[in-house]
Amino acid sequence: MRFGSINGLRWKQIKLVVLAFFMMFLLWKWEKGTYFNTEILQQDSLVLTQQAKSKFVDQHTSSEEDFPSADPLPQSVLKIEKQVTTAPPPLSMIGYSVDVADDNEVLPSEKKECNYMNGKWVSDNRRPLYSGFGCKQWLSESWSCRLTQRTDFEYEKFRWQPEACEMPEFEASQFLRRMQDKTIAYVGDSLGRQMFQSMMCMVTGGKHRPDVEDVGREYGFVLAPGAKRPDGWAYRFPSTNTTILYHWSSTLCDLEPLNPSDPATSYAMHLDRPPAFLKNNLHRFHVIVLNTGHHWNRGKLRANKWEMYLDGAPNKNRNIAVIWKAKNFTIHSVVKWLDAQLPHHPQLKVFYRSISPRHFFNGEWNTGGSCDNTNPLAKGSGIHQNHSDDADAESAVKGTRIKLLDITALSRLRDEGHISRYSIKATPGVQDCLHWCLPGVPDTWNEILAAQL
Repeated sequence: MRFGSINGLRWKQIKLVVLAFFMMFLLWKWEKGTYFNTEILQQDSLVLTQQAKSKFVDQHTSSEEDFPSADPLPQSVLKIEKQVTTAPPPLSMIGYSVDVADDNEVLPSEKKECNYMNGKWVSDNRRPLYSGFGCKQWLSESWSCRLTQRTDFEYEKFRWQPEACEMPEFEASQFLRRMQDKTIAYVGDSLGRQMFQSMMCMVTGGKHRPDVEDVGREYGFVLAPGAKRPDGWAYRFPSTNTTILYHWSSTLCDLEPLNPSDPATSYAMHLDRPPAFLKNNLHRFHVIVLNTGHHWNRGKLRANKWEMYLDGAPNKNRNIAVIWKAKNFTIHSVVKWLDAQLPHHPQLKVFYRSISPRHFFNGEWNTGGSCDNTNPLAKGSGIHQNHSDDADAESAVKGTRIKLLDITALSRLRDEGHISRYSIKATPGVQDCLHWCLPGVPDTWNEILAAQL
């Protein structure tokens, strides 16, 4: 009897142990989610998928061109569906999916960069950003239309509003703080010089600033014998050690005198070499803004005695000898060179500014062409397109780390903003429908630049 009772006790203990293991197994399976109702899981995953989808759509509220392809949105949704359906219970599942959505929201690759090309001009009575009367220290008289006989100044009262994002207001002191210990270099033609003078007026508020230092000599900007002006200007703001400069290089080619001892020498215009100024000073720059375009014509080449060179010798390539193809070749060449230099200069950001449109009607500058319109936005106020109006610039920067500062289409709407017949030394029958009144349209170019720095 005693032996039987002992066996019965042991059997009860074994059953308890087995039962305990079975309960632990059930709990483990419950945590793994094996016994969840699949209908409930399916319903929750659909709700979460709809929330994630609407979240992505909210980030891209404009039309199709905001999406480089149709792939990003479905991939993001599928990613969330997969993680939700393999997650455990509803509470954990919801919490995890929110984390995924938050991660997607802050990842740089998922963020849509603002497209400043598309948008509209809007009236703003807080404009202009400075006074054309007051900015005499930095602004050429010929470009300050307030000093001319012009009486309409509505062109000063507009700002550019990008289509799918807000462009921050330009604030001079804040901009200088962001550019502390940095150098901004504008390199290009007279339209690049206008952009440079515009920036100088913007950061000073158009006020006289005796504390700003002229550091042109540090960059070789000295007035050569017989020259009307130096090859550039450079100014430094001591409070933030910010330098803003301009170098004249109307074609972005390296120009080399063929006979340095002859004052009347011709120049080799090296289509495949960047300006020597860029090569020699690249390490000193933090922001470069390039432009070219309006000097690419036979008249300018003959007047300046520029001869096209390629591979160190006179150009024999008839295809490149065509002016517009030579310009396109040069733009691609300098962009490609700069892109190759960027890994060696991690502090550097480079922008290529698209061409500024001309508005000569009924003729050219020397054949009676005019731009008499004083009615702002007579041709419309908005731009909505997939590609730049400057195809050469767009194709040159494609696939590189050089950014396109695309101002062509938005500027094309502002034909009333040119100097027109209103110049200090007006020549009868000749109007300037190329350069802009300042304050004016080039201020917007700088606002878009500042927003991208």
